[in-house]
Amino acid sequence: MHAALLDPVAAPIENVRVAAFRIPTEAPESDGTLRWDATTLVVVEISGEGTTGLGYTYADAGVARVIEDSLGDVVRGREAVESPALWTEMFARLRNAGRQGASALAVSALDIALWDLRARCLRVPLVRLLGGARAELPVYGSGGFTSSSDAQLRAQFTGWAERGVTRFKMKIGRDRSRDPERVATARRTIGAEAELFIDANSAYARREALELGARLAEESDVRWFEQPLAPEDFAGLRWLRERLPAKMEVADGEYGYDLDYFRRVLAAEAVDVAMADLTRCGGITGFLKIAALCEAAAIPLSSHCAPALHVHPGCAVAPLRHAEYFHDHARIEAMLFDGVPELSGGKLRPDLTRPGHGLEFKWADAERFAV
Repeated sequence: MHAALLDPVAAPIENVRVAAFRIPTEAPESDGTLRWDATTLVVVEISGEGTTGLGYTYADAGVARVIEDSLGDVVRGREAVESPALWTEMFARLRNAGRQGASALAVSALDIALWDLRARCLRVPLVRLLGGARAELPVYGSGGFTSSSDAQLRAQFTGWAERGVTRFKMKIGRDRSRDPERVATARRTIGAEAELFIDANSAYARREALELGARLAEESDVRWFEQPLAPEDFAGLRWLRERLPAKMEVADGEYGYDLDYFRRVLAAEAVDVAMADLTRCGGITGFLKIAALCEAAAIPLSSHCAPALHVHPGCAVAPLRHAEYFHDHARIEAMLFDGVPELSGGKLRPDLTRPGHGLEFKWADAERFAV
């Protein structure tokens, strides 16, 4: 008898479906170095023997073409249980394109789908397959765009506070003369006990970041300074860490596409908290490897964006401190996916009644956004 008839995990992958969707933002948005008015979502489904696995990434529409043209043939005819081996083979197929950027984004989406399919074939929630480190995942509300008015910032942060959020992150660096007052407005809105984070998206030079960070730590009790410098400036990040007030942590890693980036940033002692995004860093396989590096280095990990996708892996890795509940992605996930975990008490909880990561894409609802 064929193995697939005895073992549901051995069912070969028959179909790969991929598409890109461009979803407008509620209003034009900006941070310290970029402006945008839409977010592109690349979705991939893989299926075999009547079971489907889902993965996605937030990326340029060209990433869908990479999956379709270069990676589909790697996984067709293979089994979801082979996901670690397929991860290596997918990167090998993209050798000449490099391991970062579009390559990493494409592999990430397919790797997520492979893990989801593997758990669904076993009829278990993904966190059970990965191994649980915690039952729920704390989040921080992330928004406060530089394009937002003070009233919009207050409304957004107040809304999260009403859902139990006690950590809040805002963008800075667009209008540096206004940053201290904008941050003070955020502090007055959330109160003295909540944690306040800032994200510069590489808007500053070293001494500018030091001066501003010290001021905001003193005036508004800011405890987290994300990506103050260019992400590859490990020496500058360490220089800044050593000079900022002790209570202010430096965080970076959202543009870490491969293990080598995280190995180097940790070896350089460039961050107090590493950030990883499984839609960029090689999917769940890459995220697990990065978590192991952080645990070995005794450095906490925080997940970046795509909150619904990080719930199961985030509950499975020991060094994870919290997840980013990014406004744009939380809105898209609620709009276009079923099974999205509800934010309650400032935490997200995996739905243990649904197999895999529990998400289902609403293809018909998304059609109007198709690229």
